[in-house]
Amino acid sequence: MTTAPGRRSSTFTRLLRHGFTDPSAAEQLLDLDALASVRSDPVLLEALGATADPDLALRGLVRIVEAGEESERQVLLDTLVTAKPLRDRLLGVLGASEALGDHLARHPRDWQALVTYESADLHPGVAEFEQGLADAVDPDSLRVAYRRCLLTLAARDVCGTTGLAQTAAELADLATATLRAALAIARTAAPEDAAQCRLAVVAMGKCGGRELNYISDVDVIFVGEARDGVDETKAMQAATRLAAHMMRICSDTTVEGTIWEVDANLRPEGRNGPLVRTLSSHLAYYQRWAKTWEFQALLKARAVAGDPELGAEYVDAVSPLVWGAADRENFVPDVQKMRRRVVDNIPADRIERELKLGPGGLRDVEFAVQLLQLVHGRSDASLHSGSTLEALRALAEGGYVGRADAAQLDEAYRFLRAMEHRIQLYRLRRTHLVPEDEADLRRLGRSLGMRTDPVAELNKAWKRHASVVRRLHEKIFYRPLLDAVAQLAPGESRLSAKAAAIRLEALGYADPAAALRHLEALSSGVTRKAAIQRTLLPVLLGWFADSADPDAGLLGFRKVSDALGKTPWYLRLLRDEGAAAENLARVLSAGRLAPDLLMRAPEAVAILGDPEGLKPRTREHLEQEVLAAVGRAGDAESAVAVVRGVRRRELFRTTAADLIGSYGTEDSPAEQDHGALVDRVGSAVTDLNAATIAGALRAAVRERWGDTLPTRFAVIGMGRFGGHELSYGSDADVLFVHQPREGVSDEEAGRAANAVVGEMRRLLQLPTADPPLLIDADLRPEGRTGPMVRTLKSYEAYYRRWSLVWESQALLRAEHMAGDAELGRAFVELVDPLRYPMEGLGEDAVREIRRLKARMESERMPRGADPTLHAKLGRGGLSDVEWTVQLIQMRHGWAEPGLRTTRTREALAAACAAGLIPAEEAQTLDEAWVLAARVRNAVMLVRGRPGDTFPSDARELAAVGRYLGYEPGHVGDMLDDYRRITRRARAVVEERFYGAAG
Repeated sequence: MTTAPGRRSSTFTRLLRHGFTDPSAAEQLLDLDALASVRSDPVLLEALGATADPDLALRGLVRIVEAGEESERQVLLDTLVTAKPLRDRLLGVLGASEALGDHLARHPRDWQALVTYESADLHPGVAEFEQGLADAVDPDSLRVAYRRCLLTLAARDVCGTTGLAQTAAELADLATATLRAALAIARTAAPEDAAQCRLAVVAMGKCGGRELNYISDVDVIFVGEARDGVDETKAMQAATRLAAHMMRICSDTTVEGTIWEVDANLRPEGRNGPLVRTLSSHLAYYQRWAKTWEFQALLKARAVAGDPELGAEYVDAVSPLVWGAADRENFVPDVQKMRRRVVDNIPADRIERELKLGPGGLRDVEFAVQLLQLVHGRSDASLHSGSTLEALRALAEGGYVGRADAAQLDEAYRFLRAMEHRIQLYRLRRTHLVPEDEADLRRLGRSLGMRTDPVAELNKAWKRHASVVRRLHEKIFYRPLLDAVAQLAPGESRLSAKAAAIRLEALGYADPAAALRHLEALSSGVTRKAAIQRTLLPVLLGWFADSADPDAGLLGFRKVSDALGKTPWYLRLLRDEGAAAENLARVLSAGRLAPDLLMRAPEAVAILGDPEGLKPRTREHLEQEVLAAVGRAGDAESAVAVVRGVRRRELFRTTAADLIGSYGTEDSPAEQDHGALVDRVGSAVTDLNAATIAGALRAAVRERWGDTLPTRFAVIGMGRFGGHELSYGSDADVLFVHQPREGVSDEEAGRAANAVVGEMRRLLQLPTADPPLLIDADLRPEGRTGPMVRTLKSYEAYYRRWSLVWESQALLRAEHMAGDAELGRAFVELVDPLRYPMEGLGEDAVREIRRLKARMESERMPRGADPTLHAKLGRGGLSDVEWTVQLIQMRHGWAEPGLRTTRTREALAAACAAGLIPAEEAQTLDEAWVLAARVRNAVMLVRGRPGDTFPSDARELAAVGRYLGYEPGHVGDMLDDYRRITRRARAVVEERFYGAAG
């Protein structure tokens, strides 16, 4: 074909119109002598244009024609243009699968398998596929026969003769026939082994569920028994050799390629367990050791090859165990763990292309369906199906899943599986990644019937279906629970009260009946509030179930809703602020402290919807707010009531931020730097307590003296208060110092200072709905027997004459917190020589500190407490680390400015930087201190009252574990880790504090 320069031929234009992306190359192929008889046939061009990739289809056709015998070429071409079924099938496959094009080029006569079009060819089963593989006598011939059968199966698929479910079932049936053929070859190769044992092959996973992919590992379990008169050990060895040979026949790569991997890792004990077990050995393992995920896998168990009676016995024996899994002790935490999507192992650059494991992927649908089967299948045999789509249909028909949700999931799942099939069919490779290349996306889109703008249409449809799955995959657990307590239209199915209670119990609700009552109260009625809550509750229930105390979460939500439900901004917040609803769910279900704080002033829920709301307020900001409120108040009690209200609000802000940072949300992972979490809590609580004390001080002064107290007055923070390391339940350790103003007698100044202290303490402990702030001044000179407040000169005289080494140690934490700033600085300057003595501590002082620490360990540990689990006084706990760091500060603070800090972690880091402690030991101490501090915070958050030991109540202990980052069912790991980390810290303490080092 020649055309004038600069002009395109009519063939080029037609090729472009028919979807060819490289018309020039296609034109050259059509000009080949091999296609001379058909190159101008419009039927051929039309058929090529109908394929997923016309260029690929034409190249494949040329390769087949050129590979065949000359006498057969014309037969193929004549049949191609005269027989539409062959034309559609052959070109459809060539345009969708490069791998099957390669097979046809190696075996050009196999195109004839696509000629026949009998009814049996439309829906072949295992028997038809066995017939197609019957002549296979070795691995190579089995591969060729397998690909020939796969060719006919793929042809029906790409032509639309079979739908997705039928194609997946046929792929599973072909796999069944292939396993049988491979086992027959293995038996023929080792007849002695075959004579000694019975061997059954049980399909699992997608093969067992008759929903296989084009290329997927075929999961199996082997069951063996000795034949009569044969020793069981020898029989199992023979069965193992047969099973291993069968696996190699399918999995090995030969000149004809490979079929697929046979994966037996779902067997008891996985790769560490024997490849073949007897039936009794299987049952013994499942009854004693199996985990919930193993019963989930057994949902799809189906005997497919080998001894049919033995295979059936196995399936019959494990079936009651599968459907009784929901009664197992650890079922609830296992379900909670399995419901969480596991995407941690997917590289970040691939997660958005993951069709199976990514958010909104196939695994989301499959897991959700399987878990609902486990929950409800124990009482409803209609759910006993290995097929995801069949099970989803049965769940909808039984009212376990809303019909509309099931229909949307069904559509989305079919589309995503169709994408997966077409992606794998192209090169017959096991992959679940959506391609990035434009040409691959175009072929994929066209293979799914998208012709106008295949790439854009494909991406749009894929994102839409993934979004549906992402939105519904957890919601389907919970939406039917609302239907169970709602008025439904006639004919609608619903969960029975019993089924709803079963599901709630399986999801971790301890009192399903009460939970249903809450759901009914929240979702009934025709108000806007009820409508919004009906929309939110399915998602909220999922977040509650993800916590250690779902019941408390749901009850808390009902209380907040009752208090604020008629407030327009509250409903708008939950509806429009995606983060607010999830944050609220996390806060309400993680323990008692945060909900208690919120219930006292539910309007604080607005904090959860503000992007800046969880950030702690600075001390300056808090003091400004507090002092302004005091200035507006009529008397001291009403002033401090406002101040304590501010403290309660800020405590809620801090607890909410801590919980959300520890748990993480769908959009923001949990904070990995646990030290930063502890530091934020310590600083925030310290700042708000300092501001509260400043407010109480101002209120006490104004009530009696107006704007000016007869004496200058300062509050010095001590202990954790001065160290900015307060936990939620800590008292505020303080010292009070005053300095008489000019012209005021010492007696008058002293009376005024003592009166202010007494009034401050009274105001901060008045019985109200807000948590009290306890002020502890026991670290003052002479302790409880000494004056509550002293002048600066009095402190100087006492410390010069009477100060003991423990008092110098306590002063390491001294920092001005409220009142006269200049006086506070003067006090700090006064005590600096005591806490950082020149040339360090003498040996007598060091021995005294060690003696005091040893005495404290023996006398102050509560009776009956486990010293390995006591966060404050126990082995490697807070006290151990702090005394070790403080000893370093007192010995070297005079020479190392970095050690002159009230904060433990800062001082430890400075000691490490100065070479006073090796980095590894410093890291060990820091890790233990952070963990112990988090345990104390967790106990207060969970129980609502302070504590230094892990709770004994199982649910509270689990809640502490969740806060610390442990999955449900792993509290044992938490306690083991705590003991291990603190044991290592204690070893450092023994060396650095009690030993010669340092």
